[in-house]
Formats: sequence, structure tokens, C-alpha cells
Amino acid sequence: MTAWLLSLEGTEAGHTLAMILALTAAFLHAVFGALQKGRHDPWLSRGAIDGWLFALSLPICLFVVPWPQGWAWAIILGTVPIHFAYKLGMALAYERGAFTVVYPVVRGTGPLFTVLGAWILFGETFTATQWLGVAVLLAGIFGLALYNLVHIDLGRDTLVPALWLAVGTGALVALYTTYDAYGIRFTPSPFTFLAWFFLITAMDFPVIAALRWRRMANPPDLRPLLTRGFIGAFIAYGSFGTVMLATRLDKVGEAAVLRETSTVFAALIGWLVLKDTVGPRRIALMSLIALGAVIVELGG
Repeated sequence: MTAWLLSLEGTEAGHTLAMILALTAAFLHAVFGALQKGRHDPWLSRGAIDGWLFALSLPICLFVVPWPQGWAWAIILGTVPIHFAYKLGMALAYERGAFTVVYPVVRGTGPLFTVLGAWILFGETFTATQWLGVAVLLAGIFGLALYNLVHIDLGRDTLVPALWLAVGTGALVALYTTYDAYGIRFTPSPFTFLAWFFLITAMDFPVIAALRWRRMANPPDLRPLLTRGFIGAFIAYGSFGTVMLATRLDKVGEAAVLRETSTVFAALIGWLVLKDTVGPRRIALMSLIALGAVIVELGG
């Protein structure tokens, strides 16, 4: 599997597979975000997901994939503070703001910074047409967030702090996307990086969630929470794993932009699952996001 995947790097088949992986990541990340923001406390939801990620990844790391060698250990350990800060920002933002407002801002801020980071670190460049696509996509994402901000009634007293947290978390999305791309490219086997990444970045939030659960006056039943976490762990494997593989196969910036079509999926989930309202204006804004992603892909 590893040899086959690595043989596709820099090829047209690799480009096509990277596009498919990035779009898959977009859908799964929207589902992942809705799971964390759902009916459970976002801190508990993330803790349950990470608890299962650790439990499922441990035997894979110990018995299936090769152990990291040399400098790869330092790179993998470097993911811990970055992803902890990202998860902290997401939990704080979800605690204060509606999913359909917070999520588009986080995802809209990320790709712009990621494209710039990929230019600095990997020497990747976008054509004028691709920059137009980025602008169209960002107009759709931030337009959607602004529309939701104006029309939503839930939790308006905490919405401004939630938006600032969302912008900061979006910058962290760009940081972890670029850093993880460097890590998965540096490690000879991408699956070694992925397995150890999921293991060590999942050690923090189970502890935070357990302490929070114990201090609650009326803590929720653990069975549905752990069930949600088990499902979320597999979605996390698909969401984060696929986009990292996409950055190994093709341009980091393009993968990051395509992944942000997750905002379209998030809006649909907000409508179908979380019972948010979707009108013609929001549909038009979602269409802008999709159009921007298409322009970026065709412009390359």
C-alpha cells in the first residue's frame, strides 16, 4: 500500500487521488465538527473522540506500522502543542457560538493562511485564476458566516467572542495543515506518521474531559457519549488522514482549499440535522464556495 501510494507522487493519477481525498476530508470534517458541537458538551465530545483515537491507535503503533526514526520523532512530537491549541480553540468557540457561524469562519480563515504558508515552506505558487478561485471561495465562506451572524438568534451575547476565537482557530488550522504536510512528507512511510500522530495528539483531551465530567452537577450518561466518541474517532481517521495523504501526493495549498468545501457540507448538516434554516441566499453563498473550489482546481 505504501509503495503504491508513494509511486503516485507528482503524477496525474496522484493529483486526481489527492483531489478525491481532499473532498472526502471536506465532507468528513463537517460531520466531525457537527459531532463535537452536537447535543453533548463540546469538551466532553472531543474527549470521548480522542479517548477512542488513543485506544484504537495504540495497537497499530505498537504492532503494525514501523516506529519513527531519528528526527521524525521530534517532528511528530511537534504536532502535540499545535493540535492541542487548535482543539482548545474549537471547544471554546463552539461553547460560545452557533455551529453555522463559528465553523465557516474557522474554515474560511484557514485556506488563505495555508496557501501563504505552502508558498513560504514548499515553494508552491498559485496561478492568477487559482487566486480568483480562492477569492470566490472566501467570499462565499465569510458571506455565509456574516449572513448567519445577522440572522441567528441563538447565543448572540457570546457570539462576538466566538468569532474572534474562530478567526484565531482558523490561523491554527493553517499552521497545523502546513506543519502536518511537512511531517508526512519527511517521514518515509506516511502511515507511520499518521498512526503516531493520532496516538500522541489524542492524549490531552480525554484527561480534560474526565475532569470536567467529574465536576459537573449533572454529568451526562457515559454510554451515548462514548458511542458518539467511537463514531467520531473513525470519522477523525478519515477526515484528518485523507487530507494529510492529499498533501503528500499533491500541492498543500490546493488540498487545503478543496477541504474548505466542508463549509457547504456543514451548512447542509446544520439544516438537515441541527435544524437550522436554509434559504435562497445561503444556497447562493454555498454555491460560491463550491464554484471557488472548482476554479482553483481547473486553474491549476
